[in-house]
Amino acid sequence: MSIAIRALLLIFGQLNEHFHLNMESNSWIKQDRHSMSIKRIQSNDPLSQSKDLVQDSIEKLKALFPQIVTEDKIDFNVLKEILGEEVEHGEEYYRFTWAGKTQARREAHKPSTGTLIPVKEESLDWETTQNLYIEGDNLEVLKLLQKSYAEKVKMIYIDPPYNTGSDFVYKDNYGDNLRNYQEFTGQLDSEGNRLSTNSDSDGRYHSNWLNMMYPRLILAKNLLRDDGMIFISIDDHEAENLKKICSEIFGTSNFVGQFTWETKRAARGVPPSNLLMHNHEYILCYSKKNDMIKLKGLKREKSDFSNPDNDPRGIWRSESIKATGKQDNYFEIIDKNTGNKYMGNWAFSEKSIQSMIEKNLIIFPKKKTGVPRQKKFFNSYKNETKAGVTSLGWYSTENSTKYLMGLFNNQKIFDHPKPRNLIRYIIDQTLGKEDIILDFFSGSATVADALYDHNLMEQLKCQYILVQLPEDIQKKKPAFKAGYKTISEIGRERIRRVIQQIKESYPEKSEAMDLGFKVFRLDSSNINAWDGSPENLKANLFNAVNSIKSGRDEEDVLYEVLLKYGLDLTASIEQRLIERERVYKIYGGGQNASLSV
Repeated sequence: MSIAIRALLLIFGQLNEHFHLNMESNSWIKQDRHSMSIKRIQSNDPLSQSKDLVQDSIEKLKALFPQIVTEDKIDFNVLKEILGEEVEHGEEYYRFTWAGKTQARREAHKPSTGTLIPVKEESLDWETTQNLYIEGDNLEVLKLLQKSYAEKVKMIYIDPPYNTGSDFVYKDNYGDNLRNYQEFTGQLDSEGNRLSTNSDSDGRYHSNWLNMMYPRLILAKNLLRDDGMIFISIDDHEAENLKKICSEIFGTSNFVGQFTWETKRAARGVPPSNLLMHNHEYILCYSKKNDMIKLKGLKREKSDFSNPDNDPRGIWRSESIKATGKQDNYFEIIDKNTGNKYMGNWAFSEKSIQSMIEKNLIIFPKKKTGVPRQKKFFNSYKNETKAGVTSLGWYSTENSTKYLMGLFNNQKIFDHPKPRNLIRYIIDQTLGKEDIILDFFSGSATVADALYDHNLMEQLKCQYILVQLPEDIQKKKPAFKAGYKTISEIGRERIRRVIQQIKESYPEKSEAMDLGFKVFRLDSSNINAWDGSPENLKANLFNAVNSIKSGRDEEDVLYEVLLKYGLDLTASIEQRLIERERVYKIYGGGQNASLSV
């Protein structure tokens, strides 16, 4: 097949080097001021793969401990000598392990040979938007984002499968995950199906779930900024195991909190056999570096205060005066009006309590069995915000289902969507002016919906990256009957409808907002790489004639180059025609580049 692409030229002013990709000879020509070298693309070439995390870690280790390097190899005996007592030598020590953990850890560090293909026809405001919607296996996508988005994401929120025994769990084949994804999406013929239920009768019920989560969380951590945080929704099925692997990956010192929220306030439906209803779920939160994060807190509302005794000092509320922690302030407080005595460990000294009584700042209970409290006036607080709590209250799952139905003409197109106001709460607590949020279990795209609302109300320009597997919708589901074949189709359509709703309801404010998204789809590399193997000589010779795969074009290659060089997928691209060749000027991603096709 004739390919109408003759050459690629990538110029980095900072490096003062030119990189030519000759489509006909399938080779890279690297040219600087002093020399020119020709290099054929091999199957393990960095240009055909995502970031090599193992090699990256090795280089960091060499930089930290140069004395361990001998003939460009690492001498681990020297490293052990340097670390001394920090090295664990015994066989019995605290650790968390399961069947398949070693393979799962290796998989997180194995480069991907895939790429992301632009899908303009599914996108909105392609030329200007900074938002991304990526359809594909999130494990492979996270690998592909390692160069372009390393340490750029402020917040990650995910709602992974809860491992209830009936929901789906990704069953990774660590031999070739990209091929598995292609089989699942029908790109290759195969009898296998990569997505299946993880039954609780499976002997490795918990291990299967942990093997799915572990490499994804390792990769996710690399994308977080130093002041970034990850929030993970979960229920009782795997909350304990999730916390253990998060403590291992992020560090126990970076545990922020385990938030709880009520899913319902009344027992409905068929009563459980033990007559105990579970009406809550969790959101587990870890930071990249705990000393660099700070939640925004809650606004102090005057509605929380009152003035029932018409105190001239203004509105107030009662607060505890009991000591917390190990404070040793045991003494007796006497109500002079009733003679009632109250013994306790108090937060204030006896002298301070007496002074507070004289100033009418102590509220005594009407009964002996109560506990004295203090008056705290609204005007006495120096900050307009107060600390949040890990108990988030009630967020109705029924209302979230009704809200989504309202967007889709009263059709129930998605089961159990997360409440938008719940996600909005943690977004409000975390994101700044132009921060990035990532959700790689996107589902119905609640994160995008909540972020648009956040940007609208706060007049900010935060961006999202959503990743969703094109999981098939069962034919009996209302969504399938409504014309939606995959969950990713539902997610994109929800975003479009939310955008349209904002434009209609807030025409002036919407003009200043980024109300678009670029769609990309995971696929194998655009380039037929030469693997150098005699066994594959015939295929290699054919690929040398047509170095770009059939059905791909120069723009597909352009975005693969952006990924492999670590430039943003939302970088601004200007197209020009110079001497009958298309030239792309790329702005963003930390450096500017030019690409000619």
